[in-house]
Amino acid sequence: MEKISTQQEILLLTGTRFSSRQWCEKDNTDNNERLTPKERLEEACWNGLLNEMLPEIFNLAPHNGLYLWKVKEASSFLEIELGEFPVVTDKYYSIDPYSFLEVSSPN
Repeated sequence: MEKISTQQEILLLTGTRFSSRQWCEKDNTDNNERLTPKERLEEACWNGLLNEMLPEIFNLAPHNGLYLWKVKEASSFLEIELGEFPVVTDKYYSIDPYSFLEVSSPN
């Protein structure tokens, strides 16, 4: 019997007030001043601030726990992949708009 797991995809749009917020950094190095707002948002996600930014996402699976497996950067968003363990996302069910472009007609 196949194990049922919780997987979650999140698109964080860049260039918005939410994405340009000053997130509390875990280390106060001068390197963070050189980062773009998109890079700061990605670093905040990897540093564990995603749970503080979007607590309602993590409350959906309180027993299993969701872990950050992948952050993919696109031109206007960051795609965040969360889950109990890493899996290959089926493009048919993905919310990534670039996955739709691959299957759409060139007309």
